[in-house]
Amino acid sequence: MYRFILIAQFVALIFILSCQTSPFNQGKIMYGNFCANCHMDDGSGLRGRIPPLANSDYLKKHRNELACIIRYGKKGEIEVNGKKYDEAMPGVPQLTYFEIANIINYMNQAWDDKPAYVKVQEVQRALEKCK
Repeated sequence: MYRFILIAQFVALIFILSCQTSPFNQGKIMYGNFCANCHMDDGSGLRGRIPPLANSDYLKKHRNELACIIRYGKKGEIEVNGKKYDEAMPGVPQLTYFEIANIINYMNQAWDDKPAYVKVQEVQRALEKCK
């Protein structure tokens, strides 16, 4: 019985540590489901048609608009890292505040040299402003 308790504690410790080593795993999954088809898994974009997210000057300049862009999409020409893009981005209106925050936090930690953490309440406030 004592051996079983030790094994159970060891398994629980491994599980807890594995969760802590990848705190943005949910955001990564959501990004893969809703964003990677166009922006690619590595955030590199699609051959001059879809802008990159990785190392994107546009994302750094427009951090406050990310929640709105994810939910409602984006039309019109934008410039990213000196290149112009005019492909319309569809929004994903069914995503919750929590899911959008997870996607933004994943993108921030994956491709930003100074990642910022976005709270769900910040996403909610941003979306209320851009309705």
